[in-house]
Amino acid sequence: MGDCVRQFAVMSALAVGLGTQMVGAQTHDDTTHAPLAEVTITARPDQASPLFAPALQLSGAALTQKQGSTLGETLDNLPGVANSSFGPNVGRPVVRGLEGDRVRILQNGGSNMDVSGLSFDHAVPIDPLTTERIEVLYGPATLLYGSSAVGGVVNVIDNRIARERAFDSQGGVMGKAEVRAGGAARERSTAAMLETGNDRLALHVDAFDRNTANLYVPKPMDCTLNGVTTTQRRVCNSASNTRGAGVGGTLLLDHGYLGLSTSEYRSSYGTVAEPDVTIGMLRRHTVMEGEWRDMGPNVDALKFQWGQTNYTHTEYPGAQVGTRFDNAGNALRVEARQHSQPLGQGLVLDGVVGLQRDSNRLSAQGSEAFVPSSRTDSAAWFAYQALKTSWGQISAALRTESVTVASLDNADPTRFPVEEKRFNPHSLALGVMRDFRQGEASNGWQLSSNLSWNQRAPKDYELFAHGPHAATGTYEQGDRRSAMEKATQWDLGGAWKDGAHSAKLTGFVTHFDNYLSLQPTGEFKDSSGAIVASSALGAPVYQYEGVRARLVGVESSVKLRMVGGSQALWTSNATHGAMDLELRADQVRADDLTYNRPLPRIAPTRLGADWVWSRAAWGARLGVLHAGAQQRVPHPGDVTTAGYTLLNASVNYHTHTGATHWMMFAKLDNLTNQLAYSSTSVLTQTMGSNAPPLAGRSLKLGLQASF
Repeated sequence: MGDCVRQFAVMSALAVGLGTQMVGAQTHDDTTHAPLAEVTITARPDQASPLFAPALQLSGAALTQKQGSTLGETLDNLPGVANSSFGPNVGRPVVRGLEGDRVRILQNGGSNMDVSGLSFDHAVPIDPLTTERIEVLYGPATLLYGSSAVGGVVNVIDNRIARERAFDSQGGVMGKAEVRAGGAARERSTAAMLETGNDRLALHVDAFDRNTANLYVPKPMDCTLNGVTTTQRRVCNSASNTRGAGVGGTLLLDHGYLGLSTSEYRSSYGTVAEPDVTIGMLRRHTVMEGEWRDMGPNVDALKFQWGQTNYTHTEYPGAQVGTRFDNAGNALRVEARQHSQPLGQGLVLDGVVGLQRDSNRLSAQGSEAFVPSSRTDSAAWFAYQALKTSWGQISAALRTESVTVASLDNADPTRFPVEEKRFNPHSLALGVMRDFRQGEASNGWQLSSNLSWNQRAPKDYELFAHGPHAATGTYEQGDRRSAMEKATQWDLGGAWKDGAHSAKLTGFVTHFDNYLSLQPTGEFKDSSGAIVASSALGAPVYQYEGVRARLVGVESSVKLRMVGGSQALWTSNATHGAMDLELRADQVRADDLTYNRPLPRIAPTRLGADWVWSRAAWGARLGVLHAGAQQRVPHPGDVTTAGYTLLNASVNYHTHTGATHWMMFAKLDNLTNQLAYSSTSVLTQTMGSNAPPLAGRSLKLGLQASF
């Protein structure tokens, strides 16, 4: 714990200021000549005033520049966020040291309903190419979307259903198209979006196609196919083909809107861990959403969202059909936002209450189906209230749920008996924000703190898993006796802003009374479930068990205007452009308190610096990221990862031809071709010396046109 405190102090000194998410800041969307790849921390806008806070947001040209092939890669290295990668085609975000179903992934505020939390090799069926904005939510607002979001909520937003008018009564058309090529995986991708309509009707169409080859890495890799082993500097079986499309229509009413959208996502990708296995994924998603505003003296707006998902994940060993997972589900949300209520003495009460109902059925078939077919139903009631004062804001959120998880009839009743479990999780969160800012530019200090008590119902695999899990090379067993996961989280932070200068810092502690963790039993089992003598005859057995756990962490960032403008630390002629220095740092220490050992797959201490230059139509960025060694692993013999330093650069150019805005960009990643391994990837542990490292030196070019 002493090491953690000392490193916390070092990073605090580096940050040179306090910081957390700023309530009421404007949404950032870099679409002009401003420096690219900038990330802002802002409140989540909700109609005219920011009700929910805090939120980390990535949008506009910043999203275009940072965009990766997966959601986890796109958000990787933002303060507090890492990537739980399973090769270049699968990546979920790890938020504040927590991963899987402890991080809630949403699409436009609605349930995503995939099975990416079930296994490390299951991809999230959302592609950043068609994404308008990505938000990461912390604090009381997360309880609006689920009690499972102890780590946070990642909300991916598109514009398939229009929430506001974009055209007048005469109508209009706008769109965007993008092509990119290159990178360590020889990516070739195209994407296009078109929107049209008038003040009463909005139509949206988008489509994308992405192809990648095997990933280039800075070391020779062995690849064995059909009994023949070859060596190359590419990761075997890491190529992919992903494509999708969506269409939506919205009726824009005098006091609201009513919209309908449907989309399809298809992907075929190699599993990396098994050189002869590919995965075919198909997701069809339909959403109806509407909102009615100004409904009366007490209700400002009533909103509903209904979503229906059909998801199929099929594993193909060679040309044969292997294990198949099908997930079909429905989700319904209804929420009412109350009118702001003046209470006197400068006090104003604002808030939202709502109901949520999710239901999904998972079917697992095949020799590697380590979970039974199952059904999960949940119903929830939630409320969020914000008391705004002359000195800041006090917020509170409450969520109560009823969850049923059932193991259904299966071909192997000895492993998967029919059984039903019921849970009633309750969660509560409180937040306070003290605002010292002054002036129209909102310069000054802002301090905030959040405290939450969360309960999470176990997932189907945590209860009923019983079989060999090829992605991790283990025999995985659930525990039908599992109680609800219980966590208490507290964070404290602040933000400072003075014109172009800003600094942010947040520290947090998350304590679990019951953390559902895979623990080794010391046994080995073969594929039939029989106990064998050694690893040569079977896989090590890991079983879900509730343990006490604690995570302590810090996130910080600083932005300084070095050159250009009256507030710059060094002024210069305007013809030289503007130069910013951006610093960031984060660290998480995670411990299993029951067994007195570290939790697995935790990101190391990370320090980053970026020099960002802009002048007229040009922009450039030079960045360095240093990740420390991660030697805190749970068991003797587990793989530790060495520290590494990555250098990256990018350049962009903006121009116009008539009404069309063009952006051309180039990205240079891992300039020194540094050999580095991710401590958050399970492959680092399971594949030994043939584990795939991070991508090698690469150049990617892109062109985007918008009108």
